[in-house]
Amino acid sequence: MFSPKYSITEKLLANIKRINSLVIGLNYKRFPYPVLVNLERSARDLSTFASTSIEGNPLPLTEVKRILKSAPSHARDSEKEVLNYNQALVELDKKLQKKDAILSLALILHIHRQVTKDLLPPLESGNLRQRPVVVNNPQTSQIVYLPPDYKDVQPLIESLIEFILNNKNKIDSLILAGIFHKQVVIIHPFMDGNGRTTRLATKMLLAQMGVNTFKLFSFENYYNKNVTRYFQSVGEQGNYYELANIIDFTHWLEYFTEGIIDELLRVQKTLPQAITSPETNLQPHLIKLLGYLQVNGFIADRDYAKLVNRAKATRALDFKKLIILKLIERKGKGRATFYVTKATLASLK
Repeated sequence: MFSPKYSITEKLLANIKRINSLVIGLNYKRFPYPVLVNLERSARDLSTFASTSIEGNPLPLTEVKRILKSAPSHARDSEKEVLNYNQALVELDKKLQKKDAILSLALILHIHRQVTKDLLPPLESGNLRQRPVVVNNPQTSQIVYLPPDYKDVQPLIESLIEFILNNKNKIDSLILAGIFHKQVVIIHPFMDGNGRTTRLATKMLLAQMGVNTFKLFSFENYYNKNVTRYFQSVGEQGNYYELANIIDFTHWLEYFTEGIIDELLRVQKTLPQAITSPETNLQPHLIKLLGYLQVNGFIADRDYAKLVNRAKATRALDFKKLIILKLIERKGKGRATFYVTKATLASLK
């Protein structure tokens, strides 16, 4: 039975209290729906860039954003890593919204299959490793860590999951998520894709336990600022069987919670700019359109034409913008086309 060793230090306790305070502060804020859409997209872009960059993906953030917008059909491996990670984020978010995200071996395997799609042989993608693996120092190429034998991987993962589920109401969720993150890295259950899978599963676990990191921020971003420190903190050196009973999670938990604080503060700082961003700020003519919808329940182009002095092609772009922002949706076809609202005008103030 997995029983991790760690201490509740003053630093760790202070970090947990500060995270709770920052999360409560953010939860009490109310933002226009277009702002939230833009923030979620930015957080997803940043998470995708940071998590793949940690593993050596060379694409800069600007290129990652371009790829996610264009979704090229004939993508290089570096582009596939980006597309796969982003898709996994989107699907996990949907599972969370449906309350269908339950930590299990099957879910971890599903995440791995997503992030390694078309990047690993079929027998390795979405399956626990079936042969030995070593961890090398990326700078010297020397072996620094020997993970457990592949025959022990499944029992170790299942024991970890059992520990997490049995302690959901006994141990702080931040501590549980941090322990899960480091222990999966230590077990090293896959031939490749361990880091990306672990970070996604940790994000899901945090969200499931009430610390939803999907919507507004990217905890992977902190690790990507100093990858060497991240690997030194989350990993171990030596032979797993000699280390298993003496590994202390305390230092990692302090670092793990520091990262969440750092990212929450970044988000807090960027919110004022996001609210006034040209991408999310609704012009007066769009407010008029939404006001009409609020009163009448639907609007056609002929109705909009009576409200504003704008050309037909420009009006079409206005409708398209509000559809992209998920404020309205299109109904009907051709001359029978009309639009209905997805949000009340009150929620946009």
